[in-house]
Amino acid sequence: MSLTKFWELVETCRLLTESREMRLAWLRDDLSRRSPEEIVEFQICLDQVTRQAFTWELVAAAERIFGGLCSDDDFCYFGLWMVGLGKEAFGRAVLDPDTLADTPEVMRLAGRTWRSWGDDWPGWESLDYVALEAFGLATRDPDECGDAFYAAVRTRRGDRAVGQGPSGERWNVWDEQEAARRLPRLSAMFPLSADA
Repeated sequence: MSLTKFWELVETCRLLTESREMRLAWLRDDLSRRSPEEIVEFQICLDQVTRQAFTWELVAAAERIFGGLCSDDDFCYFGLWMVGLGKEAFGRAVLDPDTLADTPEVMRLAGRTWRSWGDDWPGWESLDYVALEAFGLATRDPDECGDAFYAAVRTRRGDRAVGQGPSGERWNVWDEQEAARRLPRLSAMFPLSADA
């Protein structure tokens, strides 16, 4: 599966479904009708795309949105959530994280505390498991497929680097002058307080 085909699937499920759960069900169903090799390729593409988002600038954007605190897990799920925004919004955010301020999904969060986000929460952990679930359905072994799936992903990925730290320059999102310079719109939408 190419990155083009990967993004076509993401965009199609965005058009045909309304909620994240419906998108997952759609993706699981579509992928489970494909070959195990294609399902593994979907995961490889997902890993490759989310790796592009692993930058200190996007970490800072996520920290700003989350009120100054964003754990490693929160950021991982945030990157998966960004995939769900679609190719165009994802690509813009990788190049300029402040463009997240233009997305309806982020606009809905502004002015609210994270405790009230509910289904709008900017994280999508379950997207990282949809290929595994589809692999189990395709191989008719949903309970015992994990080892085979992850072994196939490692084999297909080969020596390509995974697990390295974020790229770019780390900076302090609590430095309001720096935040206003680097993320002007997100900083205005998500002011930080010492109580965060």
